[in-house]
Amino acid sequence: MKHTGPLADVRVVDLTAMVMGPYCTQIMADMGADVIKVEPPAGDNTRYISVGPEPGMGGVFVNVNRGKRSVVLDLRTEEGAAVLRDLVADADVFIHSMRATAIADLGFGYEAVAELNPSIVYTNCYGYGRGGPDSNLTAYDDTIQAECGLPSVQEQLTGASGYVATIIADKVAGMTALYATMMALFHRERTGEGQEVEVAMFETMAAFMLVEHGNGAMFTPPLGAAVYPRVVAPNRKPYRTKDGRISALVYNDKQWAAFVDAVKPDWAGEHLATLEQRARRIDEVYALLGRTFEERTTREWLDLLRSHDIPAAPVRTLDELFENPHLEQVGFFEDVDTPNGTVRFPGPPAWFSRTPGRVAGPAPRLGAHTDDVIEEMRLRSELDTMSERPGARS
Repeated sequence: MKHTGPLADVRVVDLTAMVMGPYCTQIMADMGADVIKVEPPAGDNTRYISVGPEPGMGGVFVNVNRGKRSVVLDLRTEEGAAVLRDLVADADVFIHSMRATAIADLGFGYEAVAELNPSIVYTNCYGYGRGGPDSNLTAYDDTIQAECGLPSVQEQLTGASGYVATIIADKVAGMTALYATMMALFHRERTGEGQEVEVAMFETMAAFMLVEHGNGAMFTPPLGAAVYPRVVAPNRKPYRTKDGRISALVYNDKQWAAFVDAVKPDWAGEHLATLEQRARRIDEVYALLGRTFEERTTREWLDLLRSHDIPAAPVRTLDELFENPHLEQVGFFEDVDTPNGTVRFPGPPAWFSRTPGRVAGPAPRLGAHTDDVIEEMRLRSELDTMSERPGARS
């Protein structure tokens, strides 16, 4: 398959598993990179954790590994290690999600890989950074959510400590690994220098949570707790209407004035006229709005609010996204023919005018491309040998 997109001709050797690393490399594949997924003989565990059309092809795996090529190597054997060394020698990116000691014991720590290919970008995907006392702890999305304070702020919002209903730590860390790797590639394009990159889930999510929640705690001395009050206000939730629920944010002063003028609630007054005033009493404001939204239907509110450019949206289910008119019109979903039939993938959300990405193809069955990749390396080695012979044409 010919690769297109801004990462065309970039080769990625991918030793990641589960979601954080594979999500990172899935985006690379969609953007044109040749991603060679190196799996142990048993395969990536994610193959088996969700429903799928055949064993080893679960939905989560199929989505985050689409467009890649699967090569099965037992890196505990010299034969498997030798193949990986050959792959590394011709790669632009090496990315893994093993513990530092485990990858080093296999002979593929950064120093060993850089000796084979000094210009390579080598990305480590960890739970906790190597420089701290927790570096050897096992990490999953749930435990990292707990570490970074998500259940704590959820408790302030809902009254019950709980996880966010998505694997947010895996996905945010995966996108961070992507941009970090791309920055290192950009540096290499300017200087020719490869380098080692480290992305840890805990540090990533700590930075992510403290974007707004750092707030007054960042100052010396602290001016308040580490929390952004608006997003943990107990009354911050979709509003109940006459016939359902709606999400609406009457936020800035222009929107507030338009809402008050159109709806004329009896509780409005000068004490809530400015954003600064409302911010100090935000939970009270949400409660007042909540009572008012019960007076009309969802459709009536959508029409009124949108006519005044006030952000509003119906509360949808995830299943409804697959039939969403906006997503349909922008071509968000891509139907891909696979050995198991057509799969409707959510496509790349970023648009490029000159080098657009696309779903690069179906997810691979375990080891489906092992022979092809090894044969490619053999042919490449033969061509390199011929070009080095005396008298060979350049």
